[in-house]
Amino acid sequence: MKQKASILVVEDEQKIRTALLDFLEFHGFKVAEAVDGLEAERIVAKKQFDLILLDLMLPKISGEQLCTRWRRDGLQTPIIMLTAKGQENEKVDGLNIGADDYITKPFSLEELLARMNAVLRRTDPARAVGQSFEFADLEVDIPALKVRREGKEIEITKREAAIIQYFAANPNRVISREELYKEVWEETMTELGTRTMDMHIAKLRGKIEMNSGEPQIIKTVRGAGYKYET
Repeated sequence: MKQKASILVVEDEQKIRTALLDFLEFHGFKVAEAVDGLEAERIVAKKQFDLILLDLMLPKISGEQLCTRWRRDGLQTPIIMLTAKGQENEKVDGLNIGADDYITKPFSLEELLARMNAVLRRTDPARAVGQSFEFADLEVDIPALKVRREGKEIEITKREAAIIQYFAANPNRVISREELYKEVWEETMTELGTRTMDMHIAKLRGKIEMNSGEPQIIKTVRGAGYKYET
């Protein structure tokens, strides 16, 4: 059974914080709480979370300051901002400093849950496609590191499995080489990284494409990246 995501709720209003905690725990999430920006900063320094719900109007350290600091320090945990502010420019500012999504109070808890699940699917391919799934005409078995076509098994590496899983979780979307490298290798793209990724894509195509010279599963989008079409 897949482990539920761990969520940090950073909210100074007790009624809202309690409602969020109860709702998320009811839906099986592991939930921690912080009542101000300083407490949130201490908690995140000690523990990893799958997602942070971050109010912008916080005592001691604002949500904007926290998000900016975390992204500057390399924290990649998805962040959904919660705020009473509704102006379009403030939404854009929140996204520009590193938030993954933005929801304005008052909001529906069901809408928040849908947004959370969408962000978690984008940032964790396994949540979107699981460990066994179809990929074009292939059956993929991530734990076994195998793909099958018409009963014939093809062995893949852990890195190749992660590449397939990421494409499967993001169908019909152009994925830049920088994005793919960041999500699969969990590093910022470098010149060496570019060559490494190109090599892995070429080797993977050699295994799964009927004709690696004219790939039909993982297609190259010239000047933009790659695309898996369903």
